[in-house]
Amino acid sequence: MKLTGAKIEGFLRSPDPNIRAVLVFGPDEGLVRERAQRLAKTAVEDLNDPFRVVEINGSDLKADPARLADEAASLSFGGGSRVVRVRQASDQCTPACQSFLALDTPSPALVVIDAGDLAASSKLRKLFETAKNGASMACYGDDLKSLPDVIRETLNRFQLNPDRDAMSLLVQSLGSDRSVTRGELEKLALYMGGPGPVNEADVRAAIGDTAASGVDDVIYSAASGDTAKLETAISRVLADGTNPVQLVRAAQRHFQRLHSARGQMAQGMSADQATKSLRPPIIFKLADAFRAQLGVWPEPKLTRAFDILTQAEIDCKTTGYPAEAICGRAMLSIAQAARAGQRRR
Repeated sequence: MKLTGAKIEGFLRSPDPNIRAVLVFGPDEGLVRERAQRLAKTAVEDLNDPFRVVEINGSDLKADPARLADEAASLSFGGGSRVVRVRQASDQCTPACQSFLALDTPSPALVVIDAGDLAASSKLRKLFETAKNGASMACYGDDLKSLPDVIRETLNRFQLNPDRDAMSLLVQSLGSDRSVTRGELEKLALYMGGPGPVNEADVRAAIGDTAASGVDDVIYSAASGDTAKLETAISRVLADGTNPVQLVRAAQRHFQRLHSARGQMAQGMSADQATKSLRPPIIFKLADAFRAQLGVWPEPKLTRAFDILTQAEIDCKTTGYPAEAICGRAMLSIAQAARAGQRRR
């Protein structure tokens, strides 16, 4: 069974008892960990209980495919439900999972399997998407549509209410990795010390916007054609540990916003009106640069930028070449395209 959208959240709150194993996979490692843990806790509250929770590395199932079924069939010491967690699964785990799902006997354990980004052609992914007693859920990074909901949901737990400026800064500052986002928001909650409103100054004091500013420096330098500034900015953010794939995705989001604004301009808005119409809004210090970029990136060039960034993400994941170099080359290509557009104006 393939779980998508709102069905994922419903399943996480109350798993279908007919589902004996769940595959949690995707490029967002933080979200994979979070969802796998939530699932496991529906069966066993204390995941450190050695009598009720067992962990298997995915590579072990290749050598011993029967181990999954054996572990799932074992009864816990003292009774109660159990959890079998399979870590870092791959297509090599497919035979073991297939044999387990084919069993007629009921299982006293919930099997939770986590994996990285599996292609649509993955045998393991296909198995769980089509199984009647198995389920799969994909975990993709938070984007500009989903990130505000994650922020509100997390801060609501601490009874914190961010105002518009605080929310805008949080969206700009936080990335696509769910676990990093949660950690930064918990840091904000600790700083606030209790329930109440949250303003922009609170956000800057608690978590700052240094990381976001560094990423913005890279993206705005590239989109503005400033190759000299780009070289310094990208070296700094990569040295600080920014994931190259996350940097590429941040650039994709930026160009999606340029595309949205260009669409508004095609409907008769000015560049200034189109920039102000975006939600969440462009932060004040970057608004002038964003408006200028709208004049450099017409529709055909935006398509080219999307192609460059999409290919860069694919290459980072599949070629084996250093992701930092691939990311840097993509950003330089975009900067060169921007400079060419400026010369023709």
